[in-house]
Amino acid sequence: MDLASKKIIGYAYAKRMTAELAVKAVANACLNVKDTTGIILHSDLGTQYTSQIFEDELVRRNIIHSYSRKGNPYDNACIESFHSILKKEEINHNRYYDFKIAGKAIFEYIESWYNRKRIHGSINYMTPQEYEDAAKAAA
Repeated sequence: MDLASKKIIGYAYAKRMTAELAVKAVANACLNVKDTTGIILHSDLGTQYTSQIFEDELVRRNIIHSYSRKGNPYDNACIESFHSILKKEEINHNRYYDFKIAGKAIFEYIESWYNRKRIHGSINYMTPQEYEDAAKAAA
């Protein structure tokens, strides 16, 4: 999640949370960002985020890694809020017959609804895409 625009820019899904999955999410986020030098990526202290493979990927892309302190869940409140919204607005209202269908539905929710139609009070009741577009136009 880009904290300025609230846009979900990098994600990946699998049946297990692994370091390779976290690396894939970073790679997907980097498809949306031209220059990653100096970007701060914040995560908790999960083993996937503290793994050498994940750290190597961040170093390779010149991304600065920021961690939550142990026992301090508030640093990840924005993404935890997104996960709650995803469950309330999409996942809990549907029955997915297989993993591939679930992945497609989550992709459509993020790209078609959350980023482009769902307004956010914290960004002046704009959608994440509108906010990002306005910021680019002002630059």
